[in-house]
Amino acid sequence: MGSEFDAFYHRAESACGVRSQSELASLLGVHRSAVTQAKNKGSVPRSWVLTLARQFGADPEWLLTGRGGEARVQGPAPEGYVLVPKVRARLSAGGGSLETESGVDGYFSFQSEWLRRKGRPGDMVLMDVVGVSMEPEIRHGDMVLVDQSQTRIFAHAVYAFGVDDTVLVKRVEKRPGALVLLSDNKDYAPIELRGQEADGLRVIGRVIWVGREL
Repeated sequence: MGSEFDAFYHRAESACGVRSQSELASLLGVHRSAVTQAKNKGSVPRSWVLTLARQFGADPEWLLTGRGGEARVQGPAPEGYVLVPKVRARLSAGGGSLETESGVDGYFSFQSEWLRRKGRPGDMVLMDVVGVSMEPEIRHGDMVLVDQSQTRIFAHAVYAFGVDDTVLVKRVEKRPGALVLLSDNKDYAPIELRGQEADGLRVIGRVIWVGREL
């Protein structure tokens, strides 16, 4: 049975057209010796998997493990563009719990210069929204762009949050001793978090763009 590196390398050959370890190093932006070290250890840095996945639109889970369906390669992004993964996990804009399945459903191209003005492109993901609590700003069925590098909370900005097993999209307001998650739809009451509840809140990232079909 081969090592994790060998399996990864063979899938990179198939999905990304890699023809040598030197070419793999060039695509990853690392020195050739780093690839040699990974091969000797028989393991692969997870950042390498994500780098190739973003460049070639491949499923990172498939690249690393061979699971998760086919490679779903769409080729590298056009010059001046970045491929942003759309993840299967969906954001709840409502009151119920929500699936938080991992994995990537596909990739969308965005202008790299525009993304850099907004935040850190390498940490951005796209997520679908279900529910109406953030209407009219964010509607049921919208797709939002979340920058996972932006976890510092600014009042009234919109964030993706993890609360227990639920992934929410809400505005946030700071109050003495509490954080309050606000819905744009006034039919939904604010969610006030204090003490351990506030400490347990996971800020997934800031919502920086909303897209929808007409």
